[in-house]
Amino acid sequence: MKMSKMFMPTLREVPADAEITSHQLMMRAGMIRKMASGVYNQLPMGIRVFKKIENIVREELEKKGCQEILCSGLIPSELWKESGRWDVMGAEMMRVKDRNDRDFCLGPTHEEVFTDLIRQEITSYKQLPLNLYQIQVKYRDERRPRFGVMRTRTFTMKDAYSFDIDEAGLDKSYQDMYDAYTNIFARCGLDNSPVQADTGAIGGSVSAEFMVKSEVGEDEIVFCSGCDYAANMEKAVSVNTSLDKEEMKELTEIHTPNVHTIEDLEKFFNLPANRFAKTLVYEVDGKTVVVVVRGDREVNETKVANAIGGAVEFELAREEVVRAVTKAGIGFAGPIGVEADYVFIDNEVAEQNNLVIGANKDEYHIQNANYGRDFEGTVGDFRNVTEGDKCTKCGSELEIARGVEVGHIFKLGTKYSETMGANYIDKDGKSKPIVMGCYGIGIERTAAAIIEQHHDENGIIWPLSIAPYHVVVVPVNIKKAEQMEAAEKIYNELQSMGVEVLLDDRDERVGVKFKDSELVGIPMRITVGKDITDGKVEFKLRDAQDKELISLDEIKSKIEAEFVKNNVKLG
Repeated sequence: MKMSKMFMPTLREVPADAEITSHQLMMRAGMIRKMASGVYNQLPMGIRVFKKIENIVREELEKKGCQEILCSGLIPSELWKESGRWDVMGAEMMRVKDRNDRDFCLGPTHEEVFTDLIRQEITSYKQLPLNLYQIQVKYRDERRPRFGVMRTRTFTMKDAYSFDIDEAGLDKSYQDMYDAYTNIFARCGLDNSPVQADTGAIGGSVSAEFMVKSEVGEDEIVFCSGCDYAANMEKAVSVNTSLDKEEMKELTEIHTPNVHTIEDLEKFFNLPANRFAKTLVYEVDGKTVVVVVRGDREVNETKVANAIGGAVEFELAREEVVRAVTKAGIGFAGPIGVEADYVFIDNEVAEQNNLVIGANKDEYHIQNANYGRDFEGTVGDFRNVTEGDKCTKCGSELEIARGVEVGHIFKLGTKYSETMGANYIDKDGKSKPIVMGCYGIGIERTAAAIIEQHHDENGIIWPLSIAPYHVVVVPVNIKKAEQMEAAEKIYNELQSMGVEVLLDDRDERVGVKFKDSELVGIPMRITVGKDITDGKVEFKLRDAQDKELISLDEIKSKIEAEFVKNNVKLG
């Protein structure tokens, strides 16, 4: 492609609303342009990168026997109501009505659609296993779109669904997809880690996220320093660190005026935070939920939501609700005698004696409170892991890093097939529900994660496998016939080899051309300048500091060597 003909609106300045590196560089490199909050148009440079990621996905999935289809993005509400998710998805689902006042949604995900398709076409065990996928735009009304294409209202997703006769079949399908994802992200040049994850609104029994460590990541990932345990914060668990049990002491009510927070209590009682239990009140889908964790812990709201069977609206209770549940204002709540729909006690609290708690009376706390003697509730793991906690698998210390989710795989089991009647007849003539899996990859998000890992102060450094073009040929002065003729010849020869090549034939200073090629991240640059009189050109790799003067005869072997080194097929 000749750059004089290209639509490549690069920017010198960082856009004011671009918060993170990938967003800044996608905008500056002319890959995307914002149309509305969380809504972006994709320009030629962006399309080329996204399509290359899609093609890597296709190649790896098809190696595993997956078949591509394309479903409608407009979905009738009846399918979602069958699965029970029409209300569960909440405000994130974009809902529309047709001219006959029938409800539809713009698909945020496609479990129901694939299940409906399969229940119409599959009748016998002989037709299974099956794995179908699509690459399609999804729609989600994000509360707060941000970070460019990391969190948007429209995005391209590869979603795949496996269909098996039993759990053993699902295990194989899940492992096949796990292996495919590992290969996909390796080919994209991403350093990533699969971690245990919560299944969320998708449902199912087991899931794993493929996370890319990044300081700008929205998710927290917990890693063990001594073994392979890894999980996102929503799912992570740790060894209970309750103190040695003391003999139970007598309850004592203490006047604590203007003492509201754990920090205030530590000073007032001269005790560490782990000697307190804090009681939080939530409003969850119209019900009241009380959660009690130790003073040095934070509530894991996902674990709480799972304990009550899922939640659409989950927020800390208003002050009037707190008072109705505890008979006291915020800061003095405790677990004794609360009146709530659910009371959850973290297992560290249940295992520790003589804690300080709120007295459910304004300006008072209680010393020496004990689970089982003084208060009750459902005991479980309702806390966030913290740095330095011990691993439940090997006992080593846990570490926490931020990360970006680029892929997510689920074992759905029969959640959708049972609800929607997707059955098959087994070899004994009995009807059984199909066992399903679900597997997603965010295409634009993957590209953004790659930029976060591969950039410098000058711009993007694309891995060769997904670069928009492999090589840029830069004539220093287009008015010099010898330079332009040589550049055109190199350009044509590279194209005939199957190399994706740009010819920067713009009437611009060479410095501008260099800056654009570095910003856009073209892996190889060939500069045709004054040395062409000696049959030589300058060869430079985007990720290297050094330039090399080579003969025209060396160009082909140099480029072929880069394709071999990067394990990328030429042509």
